[in-house]
Amino acid sequence: MGKPVLRIVDVWKSYGELEVLKGVSFELMEQEVKVIFGPSGSGKSTLLRCINMLDPPDQGEVYLSEQNLMEPGINLNIMRANIGMVFQHFNLFAHLRAINNVSIGLRRVKGVSKEEARSKALKALNQVKMAEWADHYPAQLSGGQQQRIGIARALVMEPDVILFDEPTSALDPELIGEVLQVMLELAKTGTTMIVVTHEMGFAGAVASEMLFLGNGVIIERGTPQHFFASPKSDRVKTFLKQLDILYGSHKGLLKLSKEEEDK
Repeated sequence: MGKPVLRIVDVWKSYGELEVLKGVSFELMEQEVKVIFGPSGSGKSTLLRCINMLDPPDQGEVYLSEQNLMEPGINLNIMRANIGMVFQHFNLFAHLRAINNVSIGLRRVKGVSKEEARSKALKALNQVKMAEWADHYPAQLSGGQQQRIGIARALVMEPDVILFDEPTSALDPELIGEVLQVMLELAKTGTTMIVVTHEMGFAGAVASEMLFLGNGVIIERGTPQHFFASPKSDRVKTFLKQLDILYGSHKGLLKLSKEEEDK
């Protein structure tokens, strides 16, 4: 199997009196897709923020390619360039065109020339089917298009792993599919990903492993088949039933992925 790209060891995080993460551990191998799901307030977004050190853990270790990010004196900016992040609310620069939103990290963090940055940014925009919108500003784009720009911005840095923090939850229902389709294609081409999402169809189509987080701990873990056919914990069963009522059956995207494979 080789060495893990990411290793999360006994991570704890509190905000004041509130304990959000209480000893979370898992590994992520190259080309693996981990889906993290669970109720609101279970610590999912906090976990991603601990992994990329936006909010360093209070306790525990985060290893990126065997380098401990908690080590004193480590250059976090350099390490962070290897962890892509796609946020819930896009976080694009309103005053920059799409192509400059994508290329700015290459220029500022990696010191890439303007021409090379533009060429790489166009390639990343092409990957998310947004090349023709390169010269548009965020305000001229739909939410789904803005989120695809956000994905291109993460991709262009060629990171070891991309973290997705509920990438579709701020989108109108009719725009969710276009973002999930891009993510589905990234997963198929071997992009290493951790995705926090409640889109169970997507999870079923791409996840190597799913982790159910509740009250700051991993309550259950397993393949999508395990969760959809025979979850062990009552909390997981109840949660999946609620999702099914709210968002419809999880089988939709599973069907999509099968159709894609049959082509």
